[in-house]
Amino acid sequence: MEELFQQLNIHPKDKKLYQTAFSHSSYVNEHKQKNDYERLEFLGDAVLDLVVADYLYNNHKDKEGEMTKVRASYVCENANYCYATSLDLQKYVLLGHGEQKEGIKKAIIADIFEALMGAIYLDLGFATVRKVILKVILPFIKDPNISFFNDYKSSLQELVQTNQKSVEYEVIKEEGPAHERVFTVEVKIDNIVYGKGKGNSKKEAEQEAAKEALNKMVKKKN
Repeated sequence: MEELFQQLNIHPKDKKLYQTAFSHSSYVNEHKQKNDYERLEFLGDAVLDLVVADYLYNNHKDKEGEMTKVRASYVCENANYCYATSLDLQKYVLLGHGEQKEGIKKAIIADIFEALMGAIYLDLGFATVRKVILKVILPFIKDPNISFFNDYKSSLQELVQTNQKSVEYEVIKEEGPAHERVFTVEVKIDNIVYGKGKGNSKKEAEQEAAKEALNKMVKKKN
């Protein structure tokens, strides 16, 4: 983990905090440890939200509604996943044997980024975690070609409405433990399945299904 600390230009005081930030519940249960990353993730989410809100307030002249939308796009799961993988955080994650066999999930990698920010905040304070967050996310914010949030459901609805067709989403499978449910959703257009998506929430699965449906419809047109 020393390589990560050098990359972030930080000098940790309490290294146990960082081990907790990378410890998934499956690993904690297997090794009979006390804490997984979830409490740190909760804290890191709030810190990340504040830093991004502060940056947008001071650097953008948008109205409240627009800033809220932009902030949401830079603290969503897709964004956190990209921040995490840009730092190679996935190689530090501690998983139980069962989770290792399944492979590390995108949602876990995204959560780890927030947990790490929570650990830095507790260990080194707000000024330091703010510097780290801005160092990591500003390249993404300033790149006009990067977009993390797309409302595929709305786009699909708009496309289908022009042809007066009906769109319906159906959960066809639920799996995994209560705190890490995985939903599989199908989207049907006039009772024909056009897309299927998975996610850790029904909304996320619906967006993935809508995205697949849109891609199919675009390919048909071309």
